[in-house]
Amino acid sequence: MRMETPLSRVRGLGSARSGAHHWWLERLTSIAAFVLFVWLIASILRLPSLDYGTVTAWLRDPIAAVPMLLLIVTTFWHLKLGMQVVIEDYVHEEGMKLFSIVLLNFFTIAGAALAFFSVLKIAFGGDASNG
Repeated sequence: MRMETPLSRVRGLGSARSGAHHWWLERLTSIAAFVLFVWLIASILRLPSLDYGTVTAWLRDPIAAVPMLLLIVTTFWHLKLGMQVVIEDYVHEEGMKLFSIVLLNFFTIAGAALAFFSVLKIAFGGDASNG
């Protein structure tokens, strides 16, 4: 016999109290990333060539840079959510689980920040040859 109400089961208020929210975020970020990846592929296919000058000129346009930044955010957010579920499901020792999630957060934020900075540097006209 269950001790929770049907409404709390629907809302995902199980023992963790946040399962449904996490599940919805995973689904929303996957849809957003998919749409933005389709945009990226279509945009790249429309470029006359894929040389450095053409791609950087394309990325300097706000119409390209903003969706690229959104793609970075949604992709890394989705990565973090998915890997967190894997860690929570398969790492059973609490100390190692906490350490793994902290490490995951660190690397996803660092990777996203690096990608974000790279796009902004190109979009605002930073020259990569200046180092």
